[in-house]
Amino acid sequence: MLSMRRKIVNAVMLTLTGLFAFFAVSILFFVLGYLLWNGGTSLSWNFFTKLPTPVGETGGGMANAIVGSAKLLLLATCIGVPIGFLGGVYLSEFGGSAFSSLVRYTTDLLNGVPSIVMGIFAFTVIVLPQKHFSTLAGGLALGVMMIPISLRSTEDFLKAVPLALREGAMALGASKSRAIFTVVIPAAINGIITGTMLNVARVAGETAPLLFTSLGNRYWSHGLDQPTASLPVMIFDYARAPYDDWHKQAWAAAFVLLSLVLAINVFARIVLGKKAQAR
Repeated sequence: MLSMRRKIVNAVMLTLTGLFAFFAVSILFFVLGYLLWNGGTSLSWNFFTKLPTPVGETGGGMANAIVGSAKLLLLATCIGVPIGFLGGVYLSEFGGSAFSSLVRYTTDLLNGVPSIVMGIFAFTVIVLPQKHFSTLAGGLALGVMMIPISLRSTEDFLKAVPLALREGAMALGASKSRAIFTVVIPAAINGIITGTMLNVARVAGETAPLLFTSLGNRYWSHGLDQPTASLPVMIFDYARAPYDDWHKQAWAAAFVLLSLVLAINVFARIVLGKKAQAR
């Protein structure tokens, strides 16, 4: 009797968890399908290769926003990832003091700061002194947002490396720093890269910081000292415009942006899963 009761409870709970998991996944595909349904007619070769048309005209594309988003993410990665990586190495391999605890606490606080505050910070530091918006300001805002996640993910993946690898390297005569950079970091490199990719995916859809920093541009943006278009800001501008064609392009851009974030997340999970199987 007790065994039958356990089987029934197990079957019920397994069914419920499966239903809720299916429901969670269905929401994602519903959103993707809804975006594609509303913006599918605007998805064409022109959307990826043409500049926006003048106000009031139909057609055109968001090539400048796609390139602008790529520039902003690349710049943010160059700013945030090295700082977070080196900070994570310090906390993992040389931490343990009160200062390390303070760094972790400060990092967690920074991770909880609203993104619009990051935009105001970059606006004050770069935009106001230069008296104009720029790609550099947008990249800085996104880069600062990437630091805490990069730092904590690097620390976690380095701590997951077995202690025996460190001891073996040092037993062979390597200094601690040499053991870290030739043995420990290569052992955790897949996880660190995965964390970086997830970090990029997180900031790819941020809009508020860019409204204060890179703002927008309906043309190509050359260099880092000019305002630049980005997909999140273009979606924001087009969605509140009074033109039906812009609304459709906003839906299409939202679909492209969400698909990009989803692809990065899936690829990162695959890489991390292969690393776990290799162990």
